[in-house]
Amino acid sequence: MKHFRIATYNIHKGRGLDGRIRIERIGRVLEKIEADVVALQEVVSHEGRTIQDHQASYLAERFGYFYSIGETRKHRGGVYGNVTLSRWEPEVVRHVDLSVPRREERGALRTDIRVGGHLLHIFNVHLGTAHRERRTQAVRLIDQELLRAIDISGARVVLGDFNEWTHGLVTRTLSAEFHLTDLHNHLPRTRAYPSILPLLHLDHIYFDHQLKIRSAHFHRDRRSLVASDHLPLVADCLIE
Repeated sequence: MKHFRIATYNIHKGRGLDGRIRIERIGRVLEKIEADVVALQEVVSHEGRTIQDHQASYLAERFGYFYSIGETRKHRGGVYGNVTLSRWEPEVVRHVDLSVPRREERGALRTDIRVGGHLLHIFNVHLGTAHRERRTQAVRLIDQELLRAIDISGARVVLGDFNEWTHGLVTRTLSAEFHLTDLHNHLPRTRAYPSILPLLHLDHIYFDHQLKIRSAHFHRDRRSLVASDHLPLVADCLIE
């Protein structure tokens, strides 16, 4: 068996609840978490400016991670989308567009990593805010480009900001089609959005049965409560 820690965190472009963009504050939150794999959403990376402006490389270099970017759109000339950080170099990196017409661009970033000889397929997703939008995205999650891809041979982890606060179609689809399990039963508290006054459960981690969850929690401290409007969701896992 191999133990590892995984987390998902929507960093809101590094903008905290105080209105300030401070990616170094996000870095301090990640330093406390000490995860081996981190799925980030709403990351902005500008080339040729300060090191902090390229949020993906700044966070990766600060903690010795490899990073992969799934671009969903441009943001003021920078790359905007999902980023996966990993202690282990990825073997496969693939971005899939999940955008629905007349809605904000969305995507899923697949990153394959090997943990202690075990292959893991990490799917970092950020889904839409509208019910009908997510219905379309639920179907696309399970097609041949993503969770049913022919080259998938290891355990899958699907995590990110699902924007689904009820037991909706995305939840039912992932559970029924693949027997993927949500962390819901492992969490002492499930509501974590917005961070300062939590009312909703938007961030999820689904995992294949080969993975055993030892514990899970939302990381709450004084810094994480203001660093973003989301809290990081963290899980300690065993793979066998």
